[in-house]
Amino acid sequence: MAKSVDDFNKRRLRSSNITVVISIALVLFLLGLMGMILINAQKYSDYIKEQLVVNAYFDENYDAKDSLKIAKLEKSAFDKIQVLPAVKRATYISREMASEEAKKSMGIDSEALFDTNIFPSSVEVALKPDYVDPKKIDGAIQQIASVPGVVEVKNNSSLMVDVYNNLNRILQWILGFSLLFLVLAVVLINNSIRLKIFSKRFIIKTMQLVGARRRFILKPFILEAVLLGLIGAFIGIAALLGVWYYFTSQIGQEFNQNDVNYLYLALLIIGVGVLITVVSTIFATWRFLKTNIDDLYYN
Repeated sequence: MAKSVDDFNKRRLRSSNITVVISIALVLFLLGLMGMILINAQKYSDYIKEQLVVNAYFDENYDAKDSLKIAKLEKSAFDKIQVLPAVKRATYISREMASEEAKKSMGIDSEALFDTNIFPSSVEVALKPDYVDPKKIDGAIQQIASVPGVVEVKNNSSLMVDVYNNLNRILQWILGFSLLFLVLAVVLINNSIRLKIFSKRFIIKTMQLVGARRRFILKPFILEAVLLGLIGAFIGIAALLGVWYYFTSQIGQEFNQNDVNYLYLALLIIGVGVLITVVSTIFATWRFLKTNIDDLYYN
């Protein structure tokens, strides 16, 4: 009879642990999914910002005999533009390249319209995402304009500001949802742990009544919480990687497993899983340690 009772208690304990682990894994999976979306939204935002280019033009009027001197000046200016703090990428566009681009955009194949290269050479500059900002864009343009040899800098600053504001608004919404999922993760994992500790309230009180110290009672529960948190976190991360790998393969995007942001996200998931389970276990256990034995039947 005693053996059957022990077997029943072991099965119930095993079932309780499995339920808690599944709950933790599911909640951390959803939290990690929001983290993945946030990371890739930030990358896509930076990519879009890098497509908003600034054009620095050189003087189009010069004597043919000075072409070698002008070429050296433009080369020197291009090298200086490349190393400016605000510059992500710079591309030199010669007069010939500018003329060819103009022909393509106008749909002209003939050379009749272009007896000479009438367009000035220039440098197409992609700014770093941090500088596509209403507070920094003017300073970045002034840096480019101050380079010797550059006579004019053109950019659509209003478009840059609009893109910046819209992208930031989207990122703020995603960040808000991520924080909401974090709060939900805390609440749901805390409830799962409290239910688990609630089922052991009589064991906790019995240990206390026979003289066990609170630290002694708490230790096995904390160790078990750490183990359950780690198992749940690793299951959540494995499910997250599997789902994200499938998603990227379906849309034809390369899954970059070497991205350091993914490592930080995995560490965050593990940390959140362990921290919440441990803290919830301590509070739930401490509550029953301070409860009178008669009140255990009503909690």
